[in-house]
Amino acid sequence: MPQKANILLVDDRDENLTALEAILTSLDQNLVRAGSGEEALKALLEDDFAVILLDVMMPGMDGFETATHIKQREKTRDVPIIFLTGVGIDRHQVFRGYASRAIDYLTKPFDPWVLRSKVEVFVELFQVKQRLKDQARLLQRQLVEEAGVDAEPLSARLARQVGEVNAGLEPLRELIVTGDRHTDQRTVDAVRDLAESVARLTTMVESIRGPE
Repeated sequence: MPQKANILLVDDRDENLTALEAILTSLDQNLVRAGSGEEALKALLEDDFAVILLDVMMPGMDGFETATHIKQREKTRDVPIIFLTGVGIDRHQVFRGYASRAIDYLTKPFDPWVLRSKVEVFVELFQVKQRLKDQARLLQRQLVEEAGVDAEPLSARLARQVGEVNAGLEPLRELIVTGDRHTDQRTVDAVRDLAESVARLTTMVESIRGPE
């Protein structure tokens, strides 16, 4: 069973955080609350997150400024952000959002099913990438410790496998933000394609190690 992913929920109003938790609890992941941009940045220093749901309108550090800080940090720059906004967002705000490299916008009141589906895709993608990293680390350690094999050629092969996952990331994000009713099935299919990359890596591991 995959390790549970962390999902960061950022909003200055407790009732909004409670509503998000009610929508996402069925995903059975770790839901982490942050009541401000400052709290969100602190949480991101302590753990890895699959996706961030970020309210735009917050006192003090708003969602756009928070996102800018997140994307400036090497550790968190690739974490997907979904902005949660009120009705009537103007073009200037949209520009600020894309300038901070957010993934998507959802306007309140949003469709709970759509939000849950979008978050689920990012969780699956995060777990696939974690499995690839774990497989790579395990294989290199075993080859070096058990057989004394030089792992450098293997590292290059594993890097190509990880590259397949990274190459699939941008098309997947584009599918997520198209917003049409067919998006969710296609995004699930895209994540399955990434999972096949993990399966190919597993096959390669077994062929290199040979029989026990």
